[in-house]
Order: sequence, then C-alpha cells, then structure tokens
Amino acid sequence: MPRLAKAERIKRVSETQIRAVKYNSERSVTPINNRWLDTQFGAFAKEKVYVVQTSLKVIQRCILMTTDPGDLVIDPTCGSGTTAYVAEQWGRRWITIDTSRVALALARARIMGARYPYYLLADSSEGQLKESKITRTTPSKSKTFNNISQGFVYERVPHITLKSIANNTEIDVIWENFQEKLEPLREKLNKALKKKWEEWEIPREPGDPWPEKAVKLLQKIQSADTEKKKLAGLKNLNTELKRKYTLDDIPEKPFDMWTDKTAIDLHAKWWKQRIARQKEIDASIAAKADFEYLYDKPYEDKKKVRVAGPFTVESLSPHRVMGVDENDELIDPKKAVQSNTGNGDDFAQMILENLKTAGVQQAHKEDKIDFSSLTPWPGRFICAEGRYRKGDSETGDEKRAAVFIGPEFGTVSRPDLVTAAREAGDADFDTLITCAFNYDAHSSEFDKLGRIPILKARMNADLHMADDLKNTGKGNLFVIFGEPDIDIFDAEKDQIKVKINGVDVFHPNTGEVRSDGAEGIACWFIDTDYNEESFFVRHAYFLGANDPYKALKTTLKAEINQDAWETLKSDTSRSFDKPKSGRIAVKVINHLGDEVMKVFRIEPKKRQMRSRK
Repeated sequence: MPRLAKAERIKRVSETQIRAVKYNSERSVTPINNRWLDTQFGAFAKEKVYVVQTSLKVIQRCILMTTDPGDLVIDPTCGSGTTAYVAEQWGRRWITIDTSRVALALARARIMGARYPYYLLADSSEGQLKESKITRTTPSKSKTFNNISQGFVYERVPHITLKSIANNTEIDVIWENFQEKLEPLREKLNKALKKKWEEWEIPREPGDPWPEKAVKLLQKIQSADTEKKKLAGLKNLNTELKRKYTLDDIPEKPFDMWTDKTAIDLHAKWWKQRIARQKEIDASIAAKADFEYLYDKPYEDKKKVRVAGPFTVESLSPHRVMGVDENDELIDPKKAVQSNTGNGDDFAQMILENLKTAGVQQAHKEDKIDFSSLTPWPGRFICAEGRYRKGDSETGDEKRAAVFIGPEFGTVSRPDLVTAAREAGDADFDTLITCAFNYDAHSSEFDKLGRIPILKARMNADLHMADDLKNTGKGNLFVIFGEPDIDIFDAEKDQIKVKINGVDVFHPNTGEVRSDGAEGIACWFIDTDYNEESFFVRHAYFLGANDPYKALKTTLKAEINQDAWETLKSDTSRSFDKPKSGRIAVKVINHLGDEVMKVFRIEPKKRQMRSRK
C-alpha cells in the first residue's frame, strides 16, 4: 500500500474510504469488431484514381491481420495498385496482376512516386536502442542483420493493475532518488514561508488558497453587472479575508500570490522535481506491466525518407478464351481462324510483319534500318532475309541482313547468338540482326563473329500484346542500344572506380561505329560484386537531361540534399572494393528506356594472411 501511495495510485475519498486511480491513456485502445465503419470513403476522402479503388485502411487492416513483415502478398486484381502500395509500406513482398495495361501503368506510377515512412526494424541497432528505452532494460548486444522478417519496434498498450504496481520494486528506488532532491527544497520553502507543510500540503500554485466562501464572493464580483454590486461584494471579500483589496488590484484567481521571490523560486523547483518523479514512476509502471503490441503503430524514424524498393513489370500474351460448340465441345478460336484462313498463330510471323513496318531504330532517329524487303529464310536459327541500302536510301549499295528472332517467353543467350552468326556467315549475309525481349549478361559482350557484325535489337514489350497492337509502324518496337564505352581504373586503398564515356553505336547506313557521349545516357548502375545470376544495384548514377534533380524533388515532394545529389549525377563512380566474385556488372539505360549490361572481370582483392602467436 505505501508503494501505491508513492505512485499516486490510491486516493482518499472520505475518512474511511480509499479508491484506485486509473488514467484514460492506459485504456485508450478498444478491440476492433467485425464492422469496419471507419474504413468507408467519406465526402472529403482522398480522390480516387481508379473507378473501383479500395480504401487504404481496408487493405492495410487485412494485411496486418494475416501477414508478418517479409511475407508475400498476391493480388490477382491490381486495379490502381492499392494492395501493392500498402504491402510496400508495411514491408511485405508483393505480386499484383491485371489484364489492363492502363491499371498496371497507374499502379506503377503510384508506387514509384510514393514516399513511405521508415519504420524502426527490431533487428537493427537503432531498434535495439528503442526497445531498451521502452522496456527500461539494458540494450541488447546481439549482432544485427537488418532482417525485416524479425518485424518492427511497435508501440504497446500496458495492462496496468494495482498488483503490477505493488510488485514493482523500482518505484522505491525512484522515490528515494528524488527524495534526496525534494526534501531539502521542501525544508527551505517552509522556512521561507514559515510553514510546516508536508509534501501533500504544498499548493500547486505559488499562493495561499482561499476558503470556499471567499471563492464564491470573488465569482460574484466578477459576474456583477454594475460597479455598485462589485463594491458591495468587494467589501464582504475584504472582511472574509481580512484584506484591503480594491477593484484594481483584486486577483483574478482565488489565491494570494506570494511576494517572496525566494519562496516562489523554491516552489517552482520543488514542483519541477515532483513532476519529473511522477513521470519517471509512470514510465516504470508502463514498462513493467503486461502489454499488447499495436501492430499498426510501429515507431518511425522521421529523419529518413523511404521510397519503393526495386520491382519489375512483366507482360504475358493474352489468355485464350475457349468457347463451346453445339455438342458441348471446347472450341479454340485461334485454331478456328487457322482452319478457315490458313494463317497460323505464328509468333515469328507476327514479329516479321511488325519488323518490316517499323524497321530497326538506333539511339538516334536518323540512324534507322528500313527494310526494302523482308522474306522468310529456311534456316535453323535464321528465319528471314532482310534487304536494306547502305548510305543513300535510293542509290546506296544494297545489303543483306539475316534476321534471328528470340523466344516469345525467354532469354537469348550467347551460344544462341554464336550459332546464328555462324549460320549467317555460311549463307554469306552481310549483317546479323537479332530481335529478342531479353538478352543474358554475356550476350552483351558479343558483337561480332568474323566479318559478321551482330546488331542486338530489343523488342518492345507491347509486342507481347500483338493481337491488340495496331500495326502502324509508329513507336520504337525494335531498338538497338549500342555498346557502352567504359573505363575501369585503380583508386586509393586498393579500390577501383568506373567511368562511363558514352555508348558505341553501329550505323549500318555508313558501316561505321560512332561514339556518343555521356549525354546520351539517362542513368547507369553498378553491381560491384556480380554473381552471374541477378543484377543488384549497389551504385546508381543519373545523367539525364531536363534537370532530373528537380524532377526527383517534385516526385518525392521533399527537399533532396544538394551535395548528396551531386555524388549521384556523375559519369565517374565512387570508389569501391574489388569484388570477391571477381566480376562487376554495369547497366546503362538511355533516354528511350532501353538498357544494356556489360560484365567485367576484376582480379579479386587478395586476402591478407595473419600469423598466429
């Protein structure tokens, strides 16, 4: 019971009764039932960007109820990307799907342009410090790995009972520590005012409280509507208090302010320590009590701005809808068309039709291959023969190009290019043009076999949607992005740097290779320890035109440190250690969105041998 009294958790309400003291802040959370009326779109809610857009709070609540950080969330009906947006915010991995390219474009723009709060990870040094502060324990010294699957540091609701307070011995320690400061101040205050106040008798305001009758008289004076009534009330008040107040100096509050400045200062110091003691005790009570985590309220680091992690947008050919005939047999509409017209559903044929119309675009619009003819070729890898003129489109020498088309769903590898180039050489072609959606890393290093130059054209993803794509010849459906010109040189402390000089582009009209400067590059990235399986962005640099710094500030709706940005807008990388794998990869993206990756072998850093004593 004395411990409860020290914690201000019992109050005397009569001569024979005491009651427990509880606070609203300790009972501020209520369970959520199965009626989520707080998730509805209101009249002043955020404007929808999609017709069937769901409220963020609905998706958030579902994800928080059923998943943990690091789990995978899948939404087969993407829409405006609300599920992906919420999953990204709360540290969940996600996959979202839609049949509409409009929906995917909206979702992509929404996720890329969003800012997210940075929550403190439980498996981090900052999270360990925050956890120790909340629980009032010694910080953990275990090694941290910033693993998001360990969760965040969450706010919690204490279940405070009189039993938990009575068993909290830390309250006695806090009490004794503060008594060493409070008691000398109380003795000095009593001496200055010639009082014998105990701790509970010291008034909250620096003055002597008035009796109840005097308080009522003051209220009547303040509410009187005539001066005569105020003077009458003032006379009764002076009689009650044995004072000589006038209407000008009568106090606004029902107590007399002390005139002793020393006493006023002592009183303020005493109450400052008194309040600090109560806060310390309350914090101890909350830390030692049982509690529940609030999984929708992790602690946030306000000093950090987080944006979306890397993600990809992939497209597949439209699904086929199977009909039913009069005998309840499935009908494949594609086969029906083939049997009636004789034209098969041939991916290569579709690509050749678009290739003949659109041509092959290079980095500059004037450097374009326009075919005068494009006919099938009975080869194993070569599927067509294309003819174009070198130099002038009317009088230039005619050249023959072998056309190789990669798989509809897959990646072209270097061995495929080698075999196709040999076949093109045996058939006496002048050039090999390959068309594919994706090339592996090693194929980017292969640009010529003997006398046969190899032009690697990347096909636009819209060609996956060939049935819905009108063949107008407009747009860059087949684009050749040339070889990047890259230098690697040594830096201090056995480190290295990468410098990008530009992009080498083969020009078929003139038969020469030109080098464009770094101004033709929008951005470039470095994987400083490439594992030959996946490209991991460890360095990012931006050389784009039209002030990308301003565009970044607009997108993030925040100020970006100018000095930090200058380190990113560069054609020369920062220094980094030599890779343990012996390889680095550099990926370059131009202003059309086309990319090429080049892999370099680097002698790995030698390990230093240490002798044991």
